[in-house]
Amino acid sequence: MHDHDVARARRAFLKTGLTLAGAIAVPGAVACATRDMSQIEPTARIAPAPLVSARVVRPELLRNALAALNHHGARIAQRDRIAIADFAAGSDQPRFHLVDLISGRSQSLLVAHGSGSDPAHTGYVERFSNDFDSNASSEGAFVTADYYVGKHGRSQRLIGLDPTNCNAMGRAIVVHSAWYANPDMIRTHGVLGRSQGCFAVGEDDLDRVFANLGSGRMIYSAKV
Repeated sequence: MHDHDVARARRAFLKTGLTLAGAIAVPGAVACATRDMSQIEPTARIAPAPLVSARVVRPELLRNALAALNHHGARIAQRDRIAIADFAAGSDQPRFHLVDLISGRSQSLLVAHGSGSDPAHTGYVERFSNDFDSNASSEGAFVTADYYVGKHGRSQRLIGLDPTNCNAMGRAIVVHSAWYANPDMIRTHGVLGRSQGCFAVGEDDLDRVFANLGSGRMIYSAKV
């Protein structure tokens, strides 16, 4: 994303009276959605977003992410940097955007989605789910929590902040690296492999992701 794109979005954000560094009250608790979000009534579905250009955060998606940052207020302690997973794009595109809201700079990496979101392994997210054992990616805002070493090596726990992802901790939806998220998967298979709903990045990218996020920052996952 170019510097002026982020600057424009930040100006629009500030004009509405929303301050990135301000302390904002936590909204009331919301019910946790456990049903498959692909089963909602057709009239309530959101039309698929157009494909995105590599290394560019779509302005609409950035605005939605900034609105989520404001909405969740003090539940997100660090508000200088965010990550945006743009699941309108295929897994062969660098769709995990690390955005510095202070400098306006960003960098984009590959990220895998859940097998339950893409049963046919097309490389595109077909649906989100918050259900246990769905192996699907979830949409909404997450806040990064603690680091640990588990079955995928170094990983970072995530807390889901919305009804669409509030089972994230129980489902063990985390950030980790994986061989199937490395760039050579695209060269040989055309798409990345799939996770069990986690944000799986390439093995060489994990340090960069951890360095940019740390604890208490937001990851926003969406298609629109």
